[in-house]
This record gives sequence, C-alpha cells and structure tokens, in this order.
Amino acid sequence: MKTLIDSISAEVMKAFTDNGYDAKYGKVTLSNRPDLCEYQCNGAMAAAKEYKCAPFMISDKIAEGLKDNAMFESVESVKPGFINLKLSKDYLASVVTSMKEDEGRFGCDKTDDPKTIIVDYGGANVAKPLHVGHLRSAIIGESVKRIGRFMGHHVIGDVHLGDWGLQMGLIIVELKERKPELVYFDENYEGEYPKEAPFTISELEDIYPTASKKSKEDEAFREAAMEATSELQAGRRGYRALLEHILNVSVTDLKKNYDNLNVSFELWKGESDAQPYIPGMVQMMKDEGYAYMSEGALVVDVKEDTDTKEIPPCIILKSDGASLYSTTDLATIVMRMEDYSPDSIIYLADQRQSMHFIQVFRCARKTGLVDDHVKLAHIGFGTMNGKDGKPFKTRDGGVMRLEYLLDEINEEMLKKITENQKEKENLDISDEEAKKTARMVALAAIKYGDLSNQASKDYIFDIERFTSFEGNTGPYILYTIVRIKSILAKYQANGKDLPNGAILPAHSASEKNLMLVLSRFNAMMENAYEELAPHKICAYIYELANAFNGFYHENKILAQEDESIKDSYISLLMLTKGVLETCIDVLGFSAPDRM
Repeated sequence: MKTLIDSISAEVMKAFTDNGYDAKYGKVTLSNRPDLCEYQCNGAMAAAKEYKCAPFMISDKIAEGLKDNAMFESVESVKPGFINLKLSKDYLASVVTSMKEDEGRFGCDKTDDPKTIIVDYGGANVAKPLHVGHLRSAIIGESVKRIGRFMGHHVIGDVHLGDWGLQMGLIIVELKERKPELVYFDENYEGEYPKEAPFTISELEDIYPTASKKSKEDEAFREAAMEATSELQAGRRGYRALLEHILNVSVTDLKKNYDNLNVSFELWKGESDAQPYIPGMVQMMKDEGYAYMSEGALVVDVKEDTDTKEIPPCIILKSDGASLYSTTDLATIVMRMEDYSPDSIIYLADQRQSMHFIQVFRCARKTGLVDDHVKLAHIGFGTMNGKDGKPFKTRDGGVMRLEYLLDEINEEMLKKITENQKEKENLDISDEEAKKTARMVALAAIKYGDLSNQASKDYIFDIERFTSFEGNTGPYILYTIVRIKSILAKYQANGKDLPNGAILPAHSASEKNLMLVLSRFNAMMENAYEELAPHKICAYIYELANAFNGFYHENKILAQEDESIKDSYISLLMLTKGVLETCIDVLGFSAPDRM
C-alpha cells in the first residue's frame, strides 16, 4: 500500500505538471501548523525563482487545479505562496478501511527485495552477570532486529559473547587454586572429561572478580593467568574442556536473563568462534601488501584523503603477536561472510567506540573482507544515567546487576497495579495475574523509557517517571491498549460480533485526527527501518495513544444510538488496537488484557 503522503504528493505533482511546472515542486509534507491544515506544499516558493514570477501566482493555479479533487476537503493558496491541504473525510475513511482489511500489516508492504542482515548486539561477557550497562545494547538491538523482520528482511541476531582473552586464563588459574584435584589440570589425563561443570553460575560469578583482583595485586598470579590463556588458545585439552563448561553455564544463565527482557538471539557466537579465521586473514593481509610492521605491531592504514581528523592505523597484531578486539571483529566479519553472506551487518555498541568501528569497517573494505554492496553500520548509543546525571549506579555506588534492576521495577509496578485495582474495586484479579501483569508493564516501562530516546543520546533513567501511567511512558501506552480491549470486550458481551464492514467518514474532529494519525503508520515504519530508529515508533504510538484518548473522551462509543456509527467506531478501535500492538511487538514488549 502506497504511503498516504506519497499519494497526496502524486496528486499535487500532477497539478504542477498540468500547469507547466516541474513535478519536483509538488512534494508534500506533514503540516507544521495543524491548526491551519493537515498537509502542506511549499514548492511554489522555490518554483517562483525558476519561473520568474511571484510564488502566489503559482500556488493560486495549483489550488485552482486541485479544488475539485476528491482527495481533498479544501486546498488553499496562502500568500506569499503556501498551499494548505485538508483531506476529504470520505477519502481518509477509505484509507483507514483499507488498513483494517490488511490485518497484521495495516498497509505496510513487505519489501520486494529482502536482505540478509546480521545484528550484533548484547555484548555479554561469559562468567559475568549482566549489568545495567548491557541494557541499551540488548533493548535497542532487539528492536532493530524486529523492525527489519517486520519489513520483510531476513535478520539474524548474534550476541557476540566476550569469551576469549585473559579473563579465561584468570578463571582457570583461580579455579586451579580452589580445586587443584580436578582432572582438567592434569596434563597427562587422556580420558573423557566430566559432562557436568565443576562450578555453578554463582561460583563462577565469584571466581572471576576474585581472580581479577588478585591479578592486580599479585604479579605471579597474573603471569600464571597469562600462561593459562596462552595454553588455552594453543588448544590444551583440559582448558578447552573448561572453556566449554564456562560457556555452557554462562549461556544458560544469560538466556534466562535475556528472556526476562524478551530478548533472544539466533546465534550465540563468541570471540572464540572467530579465532580459527585469524591466521588465514592475517596472512592474506600480509601477502596482499595491506599489512605492515610499525613499532613492532602489524597494522593496516585506514586513513583517507577526505579525513578532517587523524584516523590511526588499524592494529591487527600487537608486538607480542597477540590479537586485539579489532582482529577478532575482522575475523568475525570473515566468518559471517562465509556462513551467511549478509547484505548488512549492524553493530550495537557504546558511541565512545565509534573510532574502533571506523577503523574496523575501513580495514574490512580496504582488504576486501566485504564487497562494496555490504553495508556496515554502527549504532552508537549514549549512556544510561541516574537522576544525578552520572552513569546509573546502585545506592552504594556499584554497578547494578540487571536482574536486580528488573526486580526493583517489577516490585514498583506490582505495588501500583495493586493500588489501581483497589481503587477500581477490581478485586477479582488473582495474585498470580497481578504479578504477571506487573512484569509485562515493568518491561514496557524499561523498554519504552529507553527506546523513546534517540539511541545516540544519553538519558536519565527515572524509575518513578518510567512507571507512571500518565505522560510519555510505556505504562500509558499499555493502559490505552487495555482501555480499547475493555471496550471491545463489552461490545462483544452484548452478544455482538466484531464488525468487518467499512469505517465511515469521521463524525468529529477528534475522530478525523485519529484517522489521520493511523494513516501515517506505513510511512513511519518505513522511516524507522531506513534510519534504524526505534524512537520514531515510540513517538508515533504516543501520538496515536493521545489521538485515541482524545476521541474516547469526546465521543460516546458503546452508548452511540446509531448502530452503523457504533460499528464504525468499533472498527476504528480494532484498527487502533492492531496498530498499537504491532508497534509494541516491534519494540519488544506486549500488553496485558487488563491493568
């Protein structure tokens, strides 16, 4: 289904060409003065320069040419040369009726050129619990993945685990100190290793910070860890078996925590998976003359003539031959190209890593790891701050575990929902349902609170504001959906089937406004995908929720005496509910049946 603004532009462009002007001047935009009109065209202002006449002379002709067009209720030429447009109620009703008939898509066509897209997000480290610093990557990445899928692309989410390097050696050495009798440390052991891990997730989460602290205080411990890391990377059997245990225990716990965020990954690959690709990649870079030695390190120049600031070389191997994050990221690109031949790879990472990705992307292109058609993108996100404007911390100043934050918000939501039910005297809701509802609303509060901000910007994580049922919040959006569900349930409780007929032309300004907002759904979704911008979906559903609530408060829906109008109202509510639910699903949360 063509976007509404494209359809309007097509009519106005035709009016321009019919009057001897270039069609390009007929482009229409959403009005920035909704009190005056719904859409506007300012092309006459620019056309006047080319055609050497006053702008209003052109706008008058265009307005005259469109006055009998069934699409418009009014077309007004306003000096010095603006064209103000209001849509016909009949035409607008036909648009929203077509949307309702296109259930699940609501006029948003899937692409006819599906791409394979890998979204690299999550960024969790094994043996470490998820903390609030992992929140933005998970939430934004999941939504970007879902937007791409909704538009018809094949999108693969990869968590890209941090499972390589010194941290593994630290864990191995600390475990050896605690349990030296384990067979994994016996170099002469040739049997099968136990299938059950020699530690729980709780033990593992204690082992790493303990080892990390020791390495900073005890040089011998650090050297032992570096040696263990080297032996692991060289393929020592016992250490490889331990790595497998570390991964299995960590991933099981990570999946549980990501599930609580309604975040999932198709791939659970890590830095270790990329290691086999490094030697061949490095050799190719040497053989082809891309890589050279500089101050003992192997580097690839990535600066370009157009650069306005210094872009350092991309370091492939350090002076001691060790690889870096850039090496692993490049090898991961090699692996992904071989396994999936993606058209696009999108990375979610802190915007402070932007230089890293500039270097990696340029190196990948220069050395031919990716073709020119492959898009490489970094969505750099800002920090999540507390009310003091500093990075979000626990009350005692530590980094908050993600599960503790979720528990805190769940409790806050349960308290509010329980109080809300008491006020409404809805005492038939069980404790189990109340807890389930609280979890759904809490998740909406967190995700919407994050996603409603442009990814690149820092934002204040304000639990009190995010959990409010009023204002631009997730709970407000859900409350609107629940209100619609309640009206539809009452309609059906009266023994009536939900209507499937056409939506009638608007009977009030609030009804027309609701239709106008609904009609912009497909254009908004296309734009959110093109710009990888979930915040645009949030802005849209907030506007839609406000438009619906305005309509709800100004019109009697179930009490409407004219049955045809009542059925039209119900159809409009069904469409509004469908669009809102589709949007929140793309954002990664859902609505309960009641609150």
